[in-house]
Amino acid sequence: MRKNSIKNIRLNGEVMREISIIIRDEIKDPRIHPMTSVSAVEVAPDLKTCKVYISVLGDEKAQQDTIEGLRSAAGYARKCLAASLNLRNTPEIRFILDQSIEYGIRMSKRIDEVRAGDRRDDSETEEL
Repeated sequence: MRKNSIKNIRLNGEVMREISIIIRDEIKDPRIHPMTSVSAVEVAPDLKTCKVYISVLGDEKAQQDTIEGLRSAAGYARKCLAASLNLRNTPEIRFILDQSIEYGIRMSKRIDEVRAGDRRDDSETEEL
């Protein structure tokens, strides 16, 4: 099975949906921030490993605490995933912090600031 095969893409979507449900409903670790979402999942073609990219809306301490909580509950999440999905092998889950959403918001703000600065410069030159 190639990495980007139809089967692998469909499996990534199913695992992403199930992991989201597990994080929301099953894991009761107080370190996990309530505004935690699964942004992407990559299951290896041999079904041995699974990278789960997590996005946390909060400060850096909340992000680190959430990742620590999820990493400590990875075995339980794997057990729940095995119960909900019928796979030959249940992949070992690795949680990775995804900061791309924060990066996008930060870049968007910077672009808006530059545009506002350009507008001020244009209005100043028109007055002269």
